[in-house]
Amino acid sequence: MWNKVGLFILKFRLPLLVILLVTTAWMGYNATKVKMDYEFAKAVPTNNIKYLEYQNFRKQFGDEGGTLVLGIESNKLFTVPFFNAMAELHQELKKVGGVLDIISIPEAINLKRNDSLNKLQAVKIFHYPYSDQAALDSDKALFKSLPFYKGLLYNEQANSYLMALQLSKDSTNSKARTSLMNNILKPVSVFENKTGIKTRISGLPYIRTAVGDLLSKELNYFMVGFFLLSAITLLLFFRSFSAMLMSLLVVGFGVTWSLGTIVLLGYKITLLTALIPPLMVVIGIPNCIYFLNKYHTAYKETNNKEKALVTMVGRMSIVTLFCNITAAIGFSVFAITRSALLKEFGVVAGINIMALFLISLIFIPATLSYLPVPKPFQMRYLDNAFLEKLLMKIERWALHHSKWVYGITFVICAVAVLGILRLKREGFVVDDLPKSNKIYTDLKWMEQNFNGMLPLEIVVDTKRKNGLFQTLKPIEKINQFSQYISTRPETGRPLSFVEGLKFAKQAYFDGDSNNYSVPNDFDMVFLVKLIKTDKSAAPNNSLTKMISGFIDSNKQAARISVNMKDIGSIKLPLMLNDLRQHANNIFDTAHYKVTFTGSSVTFLEGSGFIIDGLKSSIAWAFLFISLCMLYLFRSFRILLCSLIPNLVPLIVTAGVMGWVGISLKPSTVIVFSVSLGIAIDVTIRFLINYKQELPTYDLNVPQTLAQTIRHTGISIIYTSMVLVAGFIIFCFSRFGGTQALGWLTSLTLIVSTVTNLVLLPVLLLTMARKPRP
Repeated sequence: MWNKVGLFILKFRLPLLVILLVTTAWMGYNATKVKMDYEFAKAVPTNNIKYLEYQNFRKQFGDEGGTLVLGIESNKLFTVPFFNAMAELHQELKKVGGVLDIISIPEAINLKRNDSLNKLQAVKIFHYPYSDQAALDSDKALFKSLPFYKGLLYNEQANSYLMALQLSKDSTNSKARTSLMNNILKPVSVFENKTGIKTRISGLPYIRTAVGDLLSKELNYFMVGFFLLSAITLLLFFRSFSAMLMSLLVVGFGVTWSLGTIVLLGYKITLLTALIPPLMVVIGIPNCIYFLNKYHTAYKETNNKEKALVTMVGRMSIVTLFCNITAAIGFSVFAITRSALLKEFGVVAGINIMALFLISLIFIPATLSYLPVPKPFQMRYLDNAFLEKLLMKIERWALHHSKWVYGITFVICAVAVLGILRLKREGFVVDDLPKSNKIYTDLKWMEQNFNGMLPLEIVVDTKRKNGLFQTLKPIEKINQFSQYISTRPETGRPLSFVEGLKFAKQAYFDGDSNNYSVPNDFDMVFLVKLIKTDKSAAPNNSLTKMISGFIDSNKQAARISVNMKDIGSIKLPLMLNDLRQHANNIFDTAHYKVTFTGSSVTFLEGSGFIIDGLKSSIAWAFLFISLCMLYLFRSFRILLCSLIPNLVPLIVTAGVMGWVGISLKPSTVIVFSVSLGIAIDVTIRFLINYKQELPTYDLNVPQTLAQTIRHTGISIIYTSMVLVAGFIIFCFSRFGGTQALGWLTSLTLIVSTVTNLVLLPVLLLTMARKPRP
């Protein structure tokens, strides 16, 4: 059948190439429309309780996590030149499109009681620009007498001060977020030059943008490097620019098709779909090497180009087809998970791995038919003396030292299993960043001075309309719970509408800081008259605006906003459980419902789902690949022989991760999926060649294995060397996850090459020696 396919491709090579090029051009046109998706909540299934709670919170109170924070550390803030520069920075930042609101010390307000209007009025504390230090000192004294701002805008002991910018959701969740951050950083840079003080920058919008941009730039550079290293390695092997260029065009077509598919399916580039272009390189390069290797081998035997091309298609198409099928299965199983991110990744990867087979099948033989026959020096790699000696040693070990092979494999796996027992599953919002990176150091500064900048939202629901103000109990309980939260080392000072009421009470009693406390029943009688909590009045009343942002429209639920440290996915559940226990002790569950949510919780929850999804998908992939292998070889013995050489590399890689202290997280778990796809590819190529050669040697297993090792060994080793050379470049990344992707995948490739060339023949020989029932 495949020989006929080869003849068909050669007969209609021109129209097939035209169709392929036109289709690629159309996919390329669609690829230009690809967009980034900055919504990480998609990692969590839409029916997950954490996702539903977060969406419900957003409906009640709007989006959180859109705050960018600037921090400075200086004992000169309340000097005239410095303070005026800070005020000027505030005004410049207000002009930036996408900045909705700014809270800073120069624009801090005080509340004053106006008996004639029967309300509290917001008045500015500072009256910049200053020319007199005494006037600034007087306003500073008033500011420091207001407990509301302590711990929120300044840390007196550390001389640290904050400026919080509320950013537009449309800007932070779109492509415009990079330009928004750049527009914010320009006046910040001017401020730094003017004052000589370093400005710290943090908050989820900044962290996500900065990390995303850095990672995107790195991946682009490394993809180019991957291509260049692969090109150089291919050129060294095949000594042919045409072979090198043809291979790069195949993977280039695959990358183009993958990006076009993302657009056609209505998807966007996400954390995972961004890995599909490198995946196309990983799958496409072996396709090219095996096709070219078989073409050169066949031409060397027949000295006839057309026969060699037909033989190449006839012998390698079935091999490549099943290799791509198993690889596609390995990634398509992600589509059965509950995570939208994994589903999109699985669908796009599965479709394009099969498309890559079609591209290889058409483009390689059709292009080779137009090229001149290979010259002797271009096929010299087939007689590589070093590789021949190496393969002879491998053959000797496989056929005559099976006990040693089993023993060494057992010892390595035993040590690896001990390493697996040490594996940790932990993720951080600033995962993989080097400790010297400004994003990391600024976040740690925020944690040291203000106990963190990552948002945690707590919703207290009274379960009845107007339940927050019918009695003082909800107010007292929220205050009690907030006081407990503030004692924890992982969290900053909580902010809720109760703090606004305490601020109002202080103002009612003429600014006496001793009255910054929870109002009693007597106080509330007067305060209710002075405060309006409906959002329609918010634009005209700063206090009302503050309070209304922390209660829902029915005055039934209130939010407590907390900034926390980046404590990681192991400590976060422990902290939340502790907070939940204290909340249950304070709030009667019959009358209150307390919910813990926020983008930080959702982010780490999403990371957990990605890890779980990847782990379960690998298990499903093994099952489906096993069924595919069983169909292909019709033998349980060969099935068993094929799975063991692919399990060993994964066990070894997981063990190494445990021993060197690399945690399981999305950036490291993906290594196993990529490696499985490559390893099973090698196994299938070896076994199909073995099955094809077996009748030639009258079912003599040792002779067939020896011949298979020699024939497939060269292409297997070359493929591994090309891929390892490409992945090694990722080891130079500044991100721990990218580094891990580079060296862990390289390690798995090397181990899988050894297991498939040494362990697999030993297993086949052992199984063949067993007497038939």
